[in-house]
Amino acid sequence: MTITDTRTPVRDLDPDLLEEFRRLAAEDDAANRFFDETHRRLVEAGHYLANVPADMGGGGLNLFETARRQRLLGRYAPAAALASCMHLYWTGGAAELRAAGSDALAFVLDDACSGTIFASGHAEPGNDVSTLMSTTVAQPVQGGYLITGRKSFGSLGPVWDQLGFHAMDSSDPDAPEVIHGFVNRTDPGVRIVENWDTIAMRASQSHDTVFDAVFVPDERIASRHPAGDGDEPVTATAFFWALVLISNVYAGIAERALEIARETITTRTAIAMDGRTLAHNPMLQHQVADMWIALDGLTASLDMLAAEWDDERVDHGPVWEMKLFAAKHRTSCIVRSIVDTAMEVVGGSAIRSDHELSRLLRDSRAAAYHPPSDALAHEAIGKGVLGVDPGGPRW
Repeated sequence: MTITDTRTPVRDLDPDLLEEFRRLAAEDDAANRFFDETHRRLVEAGHYLANVPADMGGGGLNLFETARRQRLLGRYAPAAALASCMHLYWTGGAAELRAAGSDALAFVLDDACSGTIFASGHAEPGNDVSTLMSTTVAQPVQGGYLITGRKSFGSLGPVWDQLGFHAMDSSDPDAPEVIHGFVNRTDPGVRIVENWDTIAMRASQSHDTVFDAVFVPDERIASRHPAGDGDEPVTATAFFWALVLISNVYAGIAERALEIARETITTRTAIAMDGRTLAHNPMLQHQVADMWIALDGLTASLDMLAAEWDDERVDHGPVWEMKLFAAKHRTSCIVRSIVDTAMEVVGGSAIRSDHELSRLLRDSRAAAYHPPSDALAHEAIGKGVLGVDPGGPRW
């Protein structure tokens, strides 16, 4: 019997396709609509299988390679790049665990190969420590849990098939646990609240999701760990992939902002400079140099972080979390600064709502709202440097 392999091969994102994504990104942002056409083309290109193991039909990309791909996509379609991170961090983490001999997320890879789109259900109202604790309730029942709560920032809102979530099992008040599992979009009690109307990353359509006593069977529970413990392999691996990929999307925004600034001042002339281009203005040269210096340091540090994570010979132990938090915080600050400077360099035309840089300015603002927050990053890193027990009283 002949078996036809229908899996989509992973293709490079060619320049013409990327330019089409940039055009669509502007239209989707203006209309506050999901990036349907870009999503369809990404599926055709095998983008959502980029880091699935090659022997399963995927691209087999490691974290460094996936991050570079996301940074490139972020230069053209930031919201699409950001939203696709929420799928890719699950598949990438699952592939890494598989390579380490763990089948904890094996179903993620199997389902992804069948066309399933995954999303992230970790942001919650009233929870400033992300996956370590949860305001969502997990009630143990025969064969699984009943999940009740509300999740925010559910990127890929219109198209996700499964949402990875975490919730708190407090059935033993002396030893509460955080569980991590997956719900299907069609599960009874799952409701999508289409409330995404923001200034930034509009095309991601990151709607809220409400769980009303949703039954999740034990086989869809990926891990359990004591509340406040961030060392559990499944969630630690996925979280690392998530922040590295997300940071690279924002780095892509900064790369594009610098590119726009350079293209503008090397072609625009000034009457007060005898018709020469603005590139000859020493003050603008200084600003562009500052942008380049900051971006060079940012991308180098992100590349190094991903490369070291991929290298089994490098083990930073507990410092991994500090490095990850520092990378995300640094990205947020530097990217916003670069885009701000690009706005000044380009001048008044950039403030028009239909100018690409105006959209990048808005999209860059969202970097601050991904975990960890400024406060949590400094808390965790400060405690790590000073040797303060993170398991003790918080303050």
